[in-house]
Amino acid sequence: MGRTNRKRRSTLANRAIAASAALALGGGGLLAANIYASAGEENSQQNAQTTAGQTATIQCPDVGNQLKDVPDGARAGVAEELANLNKQVSEAYTRLASTRQAQAGDSSYVDNAILGPLKAKRTATIDRIGINIRRAGGEAPNLDQLAQCQGMQVEQPNAGEGQDQNNDGQDQGDGQDQGGEGQDQGGEGQDQGGQEQVGDNGNGANGPVADDFVDITQVQPNTPPPNGNGLKANGDSGSTGTFTTECGTNANNLFNTDNLIVAPGVDNGAEHTHDYVGNQGNDAFASDEDLDNADTTCQNQGDKSTYYWPVLRLQDGNDEFDANEQGGGAQGNVGTILEAQQAEIKFVGNKQSDVVAMPKFLRIITGDAKALSNGDANANASLSCTGFEDRQLTDKYPICPEGSQVVRTANFQSCWDGQNIDSANHRDHVDFVQADGSCENGFQAIPQLQIRLVYDAPAPVIENGQIQNPIAVDGFQSELHKAITDHNDFINVMDENLMNQVVDCINTGQECQ
Repeated sequence: MGRTNRKRRSTLANRAIAASAALALGGGGLLAANIYASAGEENSQQNAQTTAGQTATIQCPDVGNQLKDVPDGARAGVAEELANLNKQVSEAYTRLASTRQAQAGDSSYVDNAILGPLKAKRTATIDRIGINIRRAGGEAPNLDQLAQCQGMQVEQPNAGEGQDQNNDGQDQGDGQDQGGEGQDQGGEGQDQGGQEQVGDNGNGANGPVADDFVDITQVQPNTPPPNGNGLKANGDSGSTGTFTTECGTNANNLFNTDNLIVAPGVDNGAEHTHDYVGNQGNDAFASDEDLDNADTTCQNQGDKSTYYWPVLRLQDGNDEFDANEQGGGAQGNVGTILEAQQAEIKFVGNKQSDVVAMPKFLRIITGDAKALSNGDANANASLSCTGFEDRQLTDKYPICPEGSQVVRTANFQSCWDGQNIDSANHRDHVDFVQADGSCENGFQAIPQLQIRLVYDAPAPVIENGQIQNPIAVDGFQSELHKAITDHNDFINVMDENLMNQVVDCINTGQECQ
């Protein structure tokens, strides 16, 4: 069975030390102070940050996104092979990060020693995906062209350089308008040199880096302000009610590195650690029946839905329970896991119409854990600070002023095809509404899930072009812990009576819980 119950988080006592060394000044300036060095600094210096022109990470086409019609009988085998593709990229990235000296002396090293062997492995795995589909009576698409990966240069600033922190984010409004003009989320780069450095914060130069952060006070408002509890309904027309479910903040420490939606039956299928609230039976091997019979942390026991997201860590050099495990420190996810102070889960309506009930066991993923490699087509990250939630960041982490907390907001797809609880690429069966609230392609409006997570995290400090004690969402190694890779997952396991109550509350304009 997959791992569900994990040991307690390591102590957060050192957060007080970090907080005292990272005081934010009014107007967004930062007071930098010396901070203890990362526990992993000595070893990780061997994997120094890339210099200009070097390959920073590996970009591979996402095979899973191209799978549109996988027969039920092939899905388990295909999921296992997709997980193998992820594992191969992770192993190649590890080799990339550990051979910087060889790369510096041989311009063809990455192509010959890393990307060439990776292509051969991916070709064989993609062939097995096709075999699985054909054996189950399906028609396998031509995926051969997806085997080739390429080296990707990502800005990894050297010590001493000031940081240009302009951010061309997107106005995501209430999580439904995915287009719109880019927003200038900039602010002057901050060169706060002259202070002691902490190396790579124990992350083996796996990120994030200083350029991944922006002072939230320097960001221009780009989103309608939230209501009193930080989450928004969809206006004053259509279905205007709300339903809030209280499911806790994962105080019981339910963690695993599985992903039941993307990689059912695959141990460590996510390659990063998730927080879970709601359903307590969620691991890679859980059936729908298992979920239906599991316990729940939700106050309303009719809600056995599973709500899960990658943990947020403070890269403080401290070892967590998973410091040496796959999906944790062994795959670049390091530092103290932060428990959310608040986890607000709300369902809201549609701007134009009533909503219909979600089918039981409907699966929705919002955001893209591989958005650095895949591009932002499926990205849906939204980060901010309390008191500044009219300023949402899509590809930067916020530096919050003193007294303000970090906020992660997930606004899910709220149009459903009316038939399927999942799809081969886990996206085609649901969609975002258009700006006017309408659903395209005959899809039906369902309650929109909104999740807002609030964290009490010390503000990171930029010194001499390097970030000290950054926050980072867990993710695949090759994605370098970029903020744009933040994502969130949901499986509906509400009983029929409760789901009908949710729909009735929303369609009649009530505020229920």
